[in-house]
Amino acid sequence: MSDSRQPERVGWGILEGMHTDTERCVRAVQSKDARFDGWFYTAVLTTRIYCRPSCPVVPPKPENMRFYPSAAAAQQAGFRACKRCRPDASPGSPEWNERADLVARAMRLIADGIVDREGVPGLAARLGYSTRQIERQLLAELGAGPLALARAQRAQTARLLVETTALPMAEVAFAAGFASIRTFNETVREVFALAPTELRHRARPGPRTATPGLRTATPGPRTAAPGTLALRLPFRQPLNPDNLFGHLAATAVPGVEEWRDGAYRRTLRLPYGHGIVALAPRPDHIDCWLSLTDLRDLAGAIARCRRMLDLDADPEAVDGLLREDPRLAPLIDKAPGRRVPRTVDADEFALRAVLGQQVSTAAARTHAGRLVRAHGERVDDPGGGLSHLFPSPAALAGLDPESLAMPRTRRATLTGVVAALGSGALQLGVGSDRDEARAQLATLPGIGPWTVECIAMRGLGDPDAFTPTDLGLRRAAAGLGLPATPAALVRHAARWRPWRAYAVQYLWATDDHPINHLPTH
Repeated sequence: MSDSRQPERVGWGILEGMHTDTERCVRAVQSKDARFDGWFYTAVLTTRIYCRPSCPVVPPKPENMRFYPSAAAAQQAGFRACKRCRPDASPGSPEWNERADLVARAMRLIADGIVDREGVPGLAARLGYSTRQIERQLLAELGAGPLALARAQRAQTARLLVETTALPMAEVAFAAGFASIRTFNETVREVFALAPTELRHRARPGPRTATPGLRTATPGPRTAAPGTLALRLPFRQPLNPDNLFGHLAATAVPGVEEWRDGAYRRTLRLPYGHGIVALAPRPDHIDCWLSLTDLRDLAGAIARCRRMLDLDADPEAVDGLLREDPRLAPLIDKAPGRRVPRTVDADEFALRAVLGQQVSTAAARTHAGRLVRAHGERVDDPGGGLSHLFPSPAALAGLDPESLAMPRTRRATLTGVVAALGSGALQLGVGSDRDEARAQLATLPGIGPWTVECIAMRGLGDPDAFTPTDLGLRRAAAGLGLPATPAALVRHAARWRPWRAYAVQYLWATDDHPINHLPTH
């Protein structure tokens, strides 16, 4: 990079393997630059502790520093998590959502809890590789295999439950994914240098406002029910919440989502049960209130919420590249840090994308609401307002197309997508190959380039997804003096790669549409 505070853009984001560049890492630690949190971890030989680059303590001598690409690698090398900066609660590396290669797909699946539910063979099967290939590639890049990476995640989940609930330790161990209370105790002691009971004791008397990962003193929404976990989700600054929460609120499906008491609320379909989450933007974090029917879903629910809000993005690198286009620079200077509003369930978003073809936002919500009432699974919301899970492809398998109040061609498209998702012919999970998914989508009747790219952008999380045929985008481009025809816009947008999806957010924001504005009620 050009200096110690400006990330270097190479391929997908900051230079990969940054932890191997000792001089660069030392500069980041000495400047306590929070933008590098999650990119690498600093281990201190004299204390046997590992930290975030932004740890507030006096930086150690450079000769006593060692750098690791993951918390799991530092733990495997015998280092314990710092009690001051809590590196295990750092924002995730932007690479895993930006990149489309095997390692990134594996990391997204591990964050979703696949290793805990299905083991390493299950992870390998979903990726289409052998367990040996997966282990070799993860070890080569991250210094830890899938079991160690999953273990580090279990330790973080255990810490959250120990510090934010009154659950008995045996229930915490089970919920965090540990096979036994003994393994739970040993892992917590090894990673945090404290017994679980000591962690809980430390969390009680002190002010929670200073503890990363826990909820701040900010009051929660009135809808937070007893037994709800109160957390805070970190992100890299800056973050502009307007289009992010504005889009989610404006497109909310009745019964599944709502904007209430300054928070976006929605139901979640999870591997072990279901949940309800409330998410509220704050200046330096997102307040998160989670109510789960099975606490084993905690880590996966957090990962899905982070993906939906694009919280692991690197806005400095994204905005830095886009700002080089003089047509976009004023938009970025006015409101930097725009994120791409994504989804907690790619299958759900694909169905909603079809429902929204060639109709207004309000009409799409109406169509989706009818589908939810007729086929969605009912859930209990103690706070009121939410009533259903969005129907799964399996629940829609027997859908009568004639029951849908929409044109015949769109009915056929919807039933075709339902069938493809239900049979497994269309794979849109977090570990899916994005190019393969695009090709699968393009073969379905009624799925054109606009729908493919919308699903790639919001369902698959592709940061380079681009919708040049979108009328709103073309109108915004013309207003800025950019090419307005799709072909010419694609040529111009080559300079925005690999972050064209973010450029789309800045362009859409020039249109005075409610999805671009944070609700005020």
